[in-house]
Amino acid sequence: MESVCSKFLLNLFQNNNMDTASYLAKFQKAADQLDQKLLREKEIEAAVGVIMYSVFLKLYKKSWASEEQDPLTAKSRIFFSIWVNDDIIKEQKIYYNIHAFKLRHLKGYAIQSRQFADAFRADFKVFEQQWSNVSVKFGPLTLMEGWVKCDVNDFQNEIISLANNFLSIAHLIDDTLIQFKK
Repeated sequence: MESVCSKFLLNLFQNNNMDTASYLAKFQKAADQLDQKLLREKEIEAAVGVIMYSVFLKLYKKSWASEEQDPLTAKSRIFFSIWVNDDIIKEQKIYYNIHAFKLRHLKGYAIQSRQFADAFRADFKVFEQQWSNVSVKFGPLTLMEGWVKCDVNDFQNEIISLANNFLSIAHLIDDTLIQFKK
């Protein structure tokens, strides 16, 4: 029996011009090529999926999300995301960002979102030149965001490069969280 969610996604894909299945396959292929040992060492998980007409790869830690909730959908969570959608593909780009949602609800911490964002961005400044077209000029929910040019037919290497770049700075999230530990 098909779930409501499956029917919704199937309808979404059929009404969407983007070749979602092809992009999901490319994102999954890139995710599979990430250094699994490094991901385990850093306790970072990877997920590939679709949300709001975009295909994504998310990197996250369970400790960066509300306890006892799925870290991909938790009320309070931090994650790195790489994504494409129809408009982005037309521009031959891939977007990336770090989101921090409702951190005031993260158990064991006393976080005000603006203070957390400011602290993260101050530490990120040292690494900023490693990120193409990056900006930190957002509200506290988007800690940073940017994009890279890509070949729409072969962009797994860009995904892998962005993911590896994030893995080299993931400690900044942990370092910032420590500052707000209760």
